[in-house]
Amino acid sequence: MLRRGVITQSVCKNVTLYLNQAGLSPASSAQTPADPLPTKPLLLMLPWLGSRPHAVAKYCETYFRLGFDVLMVQSNVTDFLWPRWGLENTERLLDLLHTDRFVSRPLLVHAFSIGCYTFSQMLVHVSQNPEKYEAFPGRIKGHVYDSAVVGSVEKMAKGLGITVFPHCEKLVTKASLLYFSAFKRQTVDHFNRGIEVFKSTPVRAPVLFFFCENDPLSDHLAVEEVLDLWRKRGMDVTGKSWEDSTHAGHLRRHPQEYQLVLDNFLYSLKLSALQSRM
Repeated sequence: MLRRGVITQSVCKNVTLYLNQAGLSPASSAQTPADPLPTKPLLLMLPWLGSRPHAVAKYCETYFRLGFDVLMVQSNVTDFLWPRWGLENTERLLDLLHTDRFVSRPLLVHAFSIGCYTFSQMLVHVSQNPEKYEAFPGRIKGHVYDSAVVGSVEKMAKGLGITVFPHCEKLVTKASLLYFSAFKRQTVDHFNRGIEVFKSTPVRAPVLFFFCENDPLSDHLAVEEVLDLWRKRGMDVTGKSWEDSTHAGHLRRHPQEYQLVLDNFLYSLKLSALQSRM
C-alpha cells in the first residue's frame, strides 16, 4: 500500500518508521535506513483506535508526496483506560524523539481521535519536565487534529462503546461510566489534567482542526471554544468543520475539501523542504 521508495522499519512495539527515499539525490539515497537526513521533516502520525493500514495510508500519501518520513504510533485502549500506562508509553515516545536519530529533525503532528489524547499525554510530560523537554515544542512546525474527542466524560465513554465494541455500544458506555466513577482519581482526574494541558499547549506552531457538528464522540461547540482560546493567545488557527460528516472519516466523506485544506495548510508553513514539492 506504500508508494515506491518508502521503506518500512519497525522501531518498537506499536511504533513504525516509514523512510521516504523517493526523490532524494543519489548521495542522499545511499544513506542507510538507520541514518536518514538529519534535517528532513518528520511527521508524527497518531491514528484513531483500530485504524487499518489501507485507511491510514491515504493520509500518509500526502506527506510522502511532500518528502516527509512518517513515524506511526498506534495507541492502545489500555493507555486510555489506565492513563498511567499511557503516560509511561508517551514518555518513551518523547525519549525516542530526543535520541540522536530524531532530535535534530523538525516535526509535524497529525493526530486523530484517541491519537489527540495520546499527544495530550505527551504535553503533560512536557509541562511536568520543562527542562528535559524544553526544545520539543519549538521543533513542532505545525499540528493537525482530526476528530479530537473534546467534551464530557460521557462523550469519552460513548467513544469507547462505538470504537471498541460497536455491537454492545450502550452496555460498554454504561460500564465505562461506572468504571470512570469508581476509578475517578486514576482516570477522570488524569483526563481533566490532559485537557487543561492541551488547552494551554506550549506548542505555538500553526494548527489545523478538522471536526463536524454531528460527531457523537466530540462536542463541536467545545472544539470551537478551544480554537477561540488559541486565537486569543495569538496562535495561527485554521478550523474546518462540516455539518454532516463521520468521526475520523472526513477524508473519506469529503475528499476534495479535506485534501485542499490540508495542502493549503502545509504550504502555509513555508518549510523550505516543502516549497519545491507543492
